Amino acid sequence: MGDATVRTRERLEEGAPHPVTEETGRGFVRRLRRPRRPRLWFEILLIALSYWTYSLVRNAVPEQRGQALRNADWIWRVEQQLGIAVEDSVNRAVDSVTWLVVGMNYYYATLHFVVTLGVLVWLFRSHPGRYAATRLVLFATTGVALLGYYLYPLAPPRLMNGGHFIDTVKVHQTWGSMASGDLKNMSNQYAAMPSMHIGWSVWCGLTIFALASVPWVRVLGLVYPVLTLVVIVATANHFWLDAVGGVLCLAFGYAVARVWYGTLPYALPRAVPGGGARRGAWAPTRA
Repeated sequence: MGDATVRTRERLEEGAPHPVTEETGRGFVRRLRRPRRPRLWFEILLIALSYWTYSLVRNAVPEQRGQALRNADWIWRVEQQLGIAVEDSVNRAVDSVTWLVVGMNYYYATLHFVVTLGVLVWLFRSHPGRYAATRLVLFATTGVALLGYYLYPLAPPRLMNGGHFIDTVKVHQTWGSMASGDLKNMSNQYAAMPSMHIGWSVWCGLTIFALASVPWVRVLGLVYPVLTLVVIVATANHFWLDAVGGVLCLAFGYAVARVWYGTLPYALPRAVPGGGARRGAWAPTRA
């Protein structure tokens, strides 16, 4: 009777699903989601390739000038109805102060890239455990923005008909901007919605505020996206509502990271074990 019981149990175990396969599958996904030490060469290659792809896709979106101008007129009417259509007043007021508007033109052309790359480098060096998740937020934000450029072509205020706005880069012949002048043909001029100047700057600001340890640096993190908002409006490169679109894209980016990692990027461990993700488990923390 004992032998029969053993044989019956063996047959039942053979017919039952083997738990190792399921655990192996879950373990693979768990390893992908676990913070690991970033590799410099891979990150440089990934960021360069991603930005090249982003620029290629963004500039490949058809420049539907007629539709873009109609959409700009509609945005302007909506803002007037909401009582927030002050972009023309800000644009003309800033343009009357030459040193200020030229400074804003250079701010628009350079800090968008310099600050974003600087935050990525800082994360890579000082917060390796949070780097991948925070970078995922930025990539997802930028990726969904491409849908906006394709589905909703929008002319910036400086290109609207009627002469309401001043193209500050063109008037003051500012070097370095791809929005006007000889470089304008290298960039899609009708991809103003959403504003990635706002999406990226708010990402930088939140990251600095959440992770920096020096109080005045945290304050600068909050000030940076506010200044960026003033700049994109004063230089007539965006409407207020373009900024709203940028924030919505960023919210999508954070949602993607939250779903993938099970927590917000800033709650992940600051550091990763020397052996990478293969040793030990991790738990969300605010180190």
